[in-house]
Order: sequence, then C-alpha cells, then structure tokens
Amino acid sequence: MNARPVVPPDLDLSLFTAAADADAVRALAEDIATGDVTARLIPADAVARARLVCRDAALVCGQPWAEAVLRAVDPRLRVDWAVSEGAQVSADTVIAHFDGPAASLVTAERPMLNFLQTLSAIASKTRCFVDAVASTRARICDTRKTLPGLRLASKYAVRIGGGSNQRIGLADGALLKENHLRACGGVRAAVDMLYCSATNVPLQVEVTSLDELQQAVDAGVRSILLDNFTRPMLVEAVQGVPDDVVLEASGGVNLDTVAAIAATGVHRISVGALTKDIVATDLSLQFWPWEGPS
Repeated sequence: MNARPVVPPDLDLSLFTAAADADAVRALAEDIATGDVTARLIPADAVARARLVCRDAALVCGQPWAEAVLRAVDPRLRVDWAVSEGAQVSADTVIAHFDGPAASLVTAERPMLNFLQTLSAIASKTRCFVDAVASTRARICDTRKTLPGLRLASKYAVRIGGGSNQRIGLADGALLKENHLRACGGVRAAVDMLYCSATNVPLQVEVTSLDELQQAVDAGVRSILLDNFTRPMLVEAVQGVPDDVVLEASGGVNLDTVAAIAATGVHRISVGALTKDIVATDLSLQFWPWEGPS
C-alpha cells in the first residue's frame, strides 16, 4: 500500500470544506427525510465499532465529505483514517475505523459511502490519465460535465487525482464555444463583444478548424480550445501559433488516445470522462458486534 498524500499545496481547502458541509446536509435531507425508521430499532445506548474496507485498488478521496456527514448526523461519531487523503491503496485495504452511537453510524453509512466511492472513482480515473501523459508537458483538465449539485466535490476529486480544474462554472471563466460564435457572427465578432463587456474573467475560445484557430490568434486570444482536432491538425496547430498561446485539446479523449494527443505538444487536455464516465469504487463498512452503553 502506498499512503503518499497527493493533496496539492495550492488547493483552497476552505472552498471545498464549505462545499462538503453543504453537500452533506443535502444528502442527509434526501436520505433521512422524516427519520431513519430502521435505525430506531437499535437501542439508544448501543455503541458500535466498524472498519471501512476498500475492495478495489483505488486512490482514496472524499474524506472531508465523509467527515461532514458524520458531523451532521452525530458529533459523537469518530473516524480514524488509516490512510491519507489521496493515498493509492491495493484491494482489500482497511482505510478507516469508526466508533460511536450505533444508530447514528448506520444512518451515516450510506451517504458517507456514496461520497467516498464516487470521489475515489473520479480521483482514481484522473490519476490514470495523469500517469498516461507524465512524459509530456500536457496537463489533464476536467470539464463542467459533472453531476448537478456535486460540481465542487467532483472538481476536488480531480485535483486529488493530480488533474487541473477548468473553470468552476460560467461566472469565473469565459469559454466561447461553437454556438456562441455562431450566435455572435464568428470568432472576431464574439471576442470583440466579450472585450466590450469589460469582463475580468479569463477568456478561452473553442475552435473546430485551423482557419478558426488563426482567426482566434489574430483576435488576440491567448487560450484556445481545439475541439475534435485530428492528431496531424494538433501538430500543425502547435507548430503554427506563438509560444504564449495556450492550446487545449478536447474531444475523443480516452486512455487509448490521450498519450498520442499529449505527444503533439498541446498544453492541456480536457477530459469529460473524468467526472461523467466513472465506476464507483467498491467500499464496505463492516461492523463489530454491538457493545454495551458508552
């Protein structure tokens, strides 16, 4: 087991901790509603101990969300993490121990595991893509293709997996895509309209051809998204733009193609699959027998 933490030093944990607390409250409201009728069968004075086993080889992610669930359900619930956030573990590794009121722990179990298994899956998949381009300058980036309501959680998991965040949403970055360009009358017109709006957010323009790429460069754009470019087109794009223009490839990116895309020399590769095409990490919470009153 490799328990090396990979939490990036520049990660704004305050932003994500606030998101974890809010997500936990929503998850519990959805799951408990008017009450956990099954947990009521457990004696109020029963306490429990449990261990959490990761059945898959995975990158562990989501500890802030798990802790937020525990706090929201019952502050008396305690967790002792056996591995660090971002640790790569082998199958059947114990990653945490829990203790506290038994009824509270069974109530917290499913929402807590839902967060951990989803975020661990995103982080694990991201790490696979990051490792695939490790010998190049390309950075792996996420997209806005996230589950509604879990945008920040998903983007946190991408960072834990070693990837980079694209814009969080529509307010913190302007990406002029194909439909924007058509609605505005082309690359130059769309860029001019945006500049005239006096926005202070970063600008990126999506292009679908080498001709549009040149139009964007001529318009002064310094961050350009190359949508569904073939590999020869990517090579030509990299060779044909000034050094200060950041090129990002997107479209048709998977683990079979990402290394070849990165080898063209692009700076970034955006991958929607990081957050939308995942298989949940298999986790199992195993209780020891009930004990007497705490």
